Amino acid sequence: MKTRTKTFLILWILAIISTILILPYIFNVQAEALKKISLPLLILIAISQGAVTFGIAAFFGLILAEKIGFKLPLLTSWIEHKKIKYRGILLLSIILGLIVGIIIFVLDKFVFQQSITLNMGVPLWQGFLACFYGGIAEEILMRLLLMSLFVFIILKIFRRKEKNSLIVWISIILVAILFGLGHLPITSAVVSITPIVILRAVVLNGIGGIVFGWLYWKKGLESAIISHFVTDIFIQIIIPLFLR
Repeated sequence: MKTRTKTFLILWILAIISTILILPYIFNVQAEALKKISLPLLILIAISQGAVTFGIAAFFGLILAEKIGFKLPLLTSWIEHKKIKYRGILLLSIILGLIVGIIIFVLDKFVFQQSITLNMGVPLWQGFLACFYGGIAEEILMRLLLMSLFVFIILKIFRRKEKNSLIVWISIILVAILFGLGHLPITSAVVSITPIVILRAVVLNGIGGIVFGWLYWKKGLESAIISHFVTDIFIQIIIPLFLR
């Protein structure tokens, strides 16, 4: 079995698992909107939708990443039984994840004065499980697929064979904006959507999106996944433990 096929299967399975893990969080936050649908049907729809969505994202994302030179070094080395210096990647990912989490918390509390995550009142165990979805599924969709796709499209538009820093940064920023806007549906379950709430979503999540995009570019998808997971752990678990 080829490395890309094995990589696809691993990413796909992990994305499906993370989709299952976030369900308690979703059912809690969006309980009012989902109460008219039976629980077994909701679970079936969520898992089926996740399997299709992330199957497509992982499949085409890996093809595009290979074409434009984005890597998954840790997973590839593990599959191919090669040694790799992972400690530097791991340390950088964790540090940047914590920094992003701190920046998001400070801006949310003192600039936007929203603290929406705290106001959700979600049990810590549900927040913890949701972190896997953020780290794995969202990174497969936003970075592996969309960021790779944007770089590929820009290369085609300008008829270039090799990506450069400007092309990658444009893609990082575009995906970061989409990443921020993508959090509005879950936010709408807690507060009304206003211009300031939209700005908050774009700015706060955009900061993470830019850092995770840079890590995907420079260190590989696994680095973005780890960093995103650490950021979510900080916001969903560490901050609530101290402030609730």
